[in-house]
Amino acid sequence: MSFTLWFTGLSGSGKTTLSRATYFELLRRDMKAELLDGDIIRTNFSQELGFNKRDRDINVKRIGFVAHLLNRHGVAVIVAAIAPYAETRDLNRALIDNYVEAYVNCPLETAEQRDVKGLYARARAGEIAQFTGITSPYEPPENPEIEVRTDLETEEESFHAVLQALEQRGCIPRRNGGEDEKDVVEEEQRRRERLAELGFARKDGLLGC
Repeated sequence: MSFTLWFTGLSGSGKTTLSRATYFELLRRDMKAELLDGDIIRTNFSQELGFNKRDRDINVKRIGFVAHLLNRHGVAVIVAAIAPYAETRDLNRALIDNYVEAYVNCPLETAEQRDVKGLYARARAGEIAQFTGITSPYEPPENPEIEVRTDLETEEESFHAVLQALEQRGCIPRRNGGEDEKDVVEEEQRRRERLAELGFARKDGLLGC
């Protein structure tokens, strides 16, 4: 059964980590799956967009429409994108038949402490405009299908909570073999390196695995 699992939350909350772990697990369970990386979408579909509300909404709608098309052809889609506005998330929910919202709940102060790139500090210094959580709002989901607290849980605990919820909803089969984990990760790394070589992805957007 195809579905879209959309990880939403503040920058630094853990969306990327959880989305990649979930994507690899779906591949290991022999599922057709695709990971829609926010950076790659911006690079290839939304180069002209900024970060005001209108442009953010357009970007989120574009991701939702691509996910909808992939779902129609039996591909499970994992998305990691802030998607800060409830109205736009609700529009994607209406479009996508099997939409699963995963709220990666993390307090702002914890997200700032994790910020190895210093983006929050730059936003507070006025160097980055319209930064979610600082100078641009984030509207938390009120009734997400999944909620994890990455400030209170380990990465492994949050990951297993996501998998358990997907299994209970009948979105994914229970694991019974499949590809070796190392092969899955290495194959994705090679694919991303190829995309970077061709200019379809940033070199700093590689997995680092």
